[in-house]
Amino acid sequence: MKIAITGKGGVGKTTFAATLARLYAQEGRKVLAADVDPDANLGLALGFDEETLDSIVPISRMRKLVEERTGASPDNQFYRINPKVDDIPDAYGKVCNGVKLLVLGTVETGGGGCVCPEHVMLKRIINNMVLRRDDVVILDMEAGLEHLGRGTTEGMDQFIVVIEPGARSVQTYKNVKRLAEDLGIRQVRVVANKVRGPEDEAFIQAKIPPEDLLGMIHYNTEVMDADRQGKSPFDFSQTVTKEIEMIKEKIDHQ
Repeated sequence: MKIAITGKGGVGKTTFAATLARLYAQEGRKVLAADVDPDANLGLALGFDEETLDSIVPISRMRKLVEERTGASPDNQFYRINPKVDDIPDAYGKVCNGVKLLVLGTVETGGGGCVCPEHVMLKRIINNMVLRRDDVVILDMEAGLEHLGRGTTEGMDQFIVVIEPGARSVQTYKNVKRLAEDLGIRQVRVVANKVRGPEDEAFIQAKIPPEDLLGMIHYNTEVMDADRQGKSPFDFSQTVTKEIEMIKEKIDHQ
């Protein structure tokens, strides 16, 4: 199972990604969770302590590693486009609550996209995780659609777009679906988060086709309480965890 979780900023992608990863780990599955967001906070949501997280350097910022694997350097503009990366998750991943976390970070891009060595490394690592490993792989993507434009997430089994009950979130879902189809990914599903009541539920059901809607997570202040205390939502809110568990059951049976 290889899942990329995306959506616009602030909709709750990380809460969903972390709780889904914890649920798979609870079953005894091997789970690799990759943080591809420049504002990396998946580790906190998984239950890592701040001291451990402060010691982690994103792969995209490991200049020496990138140079060693790609052959790039300030004096050499040519580099390998297929660097060795299969050992990266085990060498640089950290484990907490049964989930291995790999912080990839992202690469600043401009114009038509980035062809720099760092981007080559990240794309190669993600492709290796998707195609070569038997783990459950969950990618917590950066906000927006840049990663789709760069083709970083080709080969995923499915995209899950986390949305809020609002027109802008719905538009993001439509854009992700269109771009994902260009990459050959046919399964683009939706999880509605921060749903406050019947009006929000009706809005989501009117805007999202039933076959694409995995489920809804209702607005819950326990998630905010967990965040304030630097805790994992999985350990803090049985209600939210149960709702995501129901969504996971649908993922597993599709």
